[in-house]
Amino acid sequence: MERAKVYYTKEITPESLIRIYKALNVELKGNIGVKVSTGERGSKGYLKADLIGPFVKSLNGTIIECNTAYPGARNTEEEHLKVAEEHGFTSFANVDIMDGKGEFKIPVNNGKHLKYDIIGENFKNYDSIINLAHGKGHAMGGFGANLKNQSIGIASRNGKAYIHSCGQTEDPNECWTVSYEQKDFIESMAEAAKAVADYLKENNKQIIYITVMNAISVDCDCDAHQKDPLMEDLGIVASLDPVANDQAFIDMVWNSTDPGHTKMMERVDRQVGRHITEYAEEIGLGTTQYELIEI
Repeated sequence: MERAKVYYTKEITPESLIRIYKALNVELKGNIGVKVSTGERGSKGYLKADLIGPFVKSLNGTIIECNTAYPGARNTEEEHLKVAEEHGFTSFANVDIMDGKGEFKIPVNNGKHLKYDIIGENFKNYDSIINLAHGKGHAMGGFGANLKNQSIGIASRNGKAYIHSCGQTEDPNECWTVSYEQKDFIESMAEAAKAVADYLKENNKQIIYITVMNAISVDCDCDAHQKDPLMEDLGIVASLDPVANDQAFIDMVWNSTDPGHTKMMERVDRQVGRHITEYAEEIGLGTTQYELIEI
């Protein structure tokens, strides 16, 4: 497989976000959904309105999200919308909690763990998707960027339970009590991300991938007690390949000279986090081989 193009800028500003999108040279059509994490109430690292607002508004995009499987401030549509408003997302776009009124299943082709993926009903309404991720650590996945944003992020509440339990249950109350191997959970996320990519391709829909690598904490934006950032901001990467984009983020963490990167690496490897890109490559979602193009 030929190397994927990953565009990169060290600068993290509203202008550089628009510039890196334009570097992809893709004209997104129709109704555009921008998948971000709205961030748990109490978290600090979610992508802020003043950074992403001008970009989303320039495309007339809708912020799209799904409810959480864990108990918190975002596990119902009503409460989730309140948090989205508190975090400034409603100030620049409509916010669609896609599983608020329902969900549907899409196939997982040749999965080892999942037979299907369950995603928010309203995902059907979008012709183009921007997977706009925040690169950071994650207590369960090791790290979160585009692959996590496409798997756990686009899955409905029940779909999240199904991924977290490696295909054992769709019940959010049960999924935390079943046992599984950590590697299987990482692979389940990759399988769900591939299912979304396959669904979009089969329905002639578009998707692009952008990861903002700022406020890098060992904890995810879904953590109400998220720890403070532990290393320097790295910039923004963008690609048409989610595997390459995630690999670029991980490589930048590993190659950083910031002393804080050691704790980030420990968090990722403790959870077998780097396995997600190699397994995603194995199942045909993308490639870990990329060419970094600075803009």
